[in-house]
Amino acid sequence: MSKRRLILEDGTIFEGEAFGSELDVTGELVFSTGMTGYQESITDQSYNGQILTFTYPLVGNYGVNRDDYESINPTCKGVVVSEWARRASNWRNQLTVDEFLKAKNIPGISGIDTRALTKIIRKHGTMKATIANAGDSIEHLTDQLRATVLPTNNIEQVSTKTAYPAPGIGRSVVLVDFGLKHSILRELSKRECNVTVVPFDTTAEEILALSPDGVMLSKGPGNPDDVPEALEMIRSIQGKIPIFGICMGHQLYAKANGAKTYKMKFGHRGFNHAVREIVTGRVDFTSQNHGFAVSREDLPDCLMITHEEINDKSVEGVRHKYLPGFSVQFHPDAAPGPHDASYLFDEFMDLMDSFKQEHN
Repeated sequence: MSKRRLILEDGTIFEGEAFGSELDVTGELVFSTGMTGYQESITDQSYNGQILTFTYPLVGNYGVNRDDYESINPTCKGVVVSEWARRASNWRNQLTVDEFLKAKNIPGISGIDTRALTKIIRKHGTMKATIANAGDSIEHLTDQLRATVLPTNNIEQVSTKTAYPAPGIGRSVVLVDFGLKHSILRELSKRECNVTVVPFDTTAEEILALSPDGVMLSKGPGNPDDVPEALEMIRSIQGKIPIFGICMGHQLYAKANGAKTYKMKFGHRGFNHAVREIVTGRVDFTSQNHGFAVSREDLPDCLMITHEEINDKSVEGVRHKYLPGFSVQFHPDAAPGPHDASYLFDEFMDLMDSFKQEHN
């Protein structure tokens, strides 16, 4: 196996072995605590531009299959693992993780002490990093890394360029694509929704012209401050149609109503984040992937907090007090799981139905 290096912005260097594509890449280094679901994570567009570290020691043991893609063309920059399974074993397996990364042109590095790496990220926060093949001088790579400015147009990169339908026979939903996962479409499809997926910069007029029963704001990568046009759209449609926001959609929904967001030290990424529903005290284990959060301080009066993370008490859900709309920071579509919070899609269905009855 050829050697490869992982170089961190703070000067730390890890040496490991190459797998996946041959590229040298630079991106924001983050970690995910999920024990499974590596295919869903790598193909999740919220990891756009990021180098993804898996804390679980073995990745790839059940291979990669046709069913678990969350997007067709993943834009995650690189993958860091302690060990990858050279022989995958599962009845659905079609590719090893190495073959998959080669096909998608994503470099990987293995043989890394991912626990030590995670401790560094937890202590210093997310930082830039480079995955490079052995050969280039470390000084040169470190200088290049420090000089690199990471792009801020993440959502523009991953959003669809044109609107497209996902036909159904039930309620009509416009899904605004900030970097959606296929699992959101699956959940809406289960409920027979007639979905139109539209680009992130679609105007309120264009959405209202489709006469939907509800609007869904999808998840997506990066900083909610990078898409100010979305805030204008949300303000113009709220009150006229029920809204449900997930992850990036949650942050934009809160910001459109006057809340503030902030960059977290190392974010929440994984499938084992416990979230409490404040009214009932019910705790759900949730799938999460975000580096920004809605600020609890100076939350506007029109929003009430519905969910919070039980460890760091960050805001995990809000609801509008006067208008039909709510949003959550976690992923109720839950790919690969857990499915504790999928009832929120049913709440959205109920909200659309009751709004329609009131206004007919």
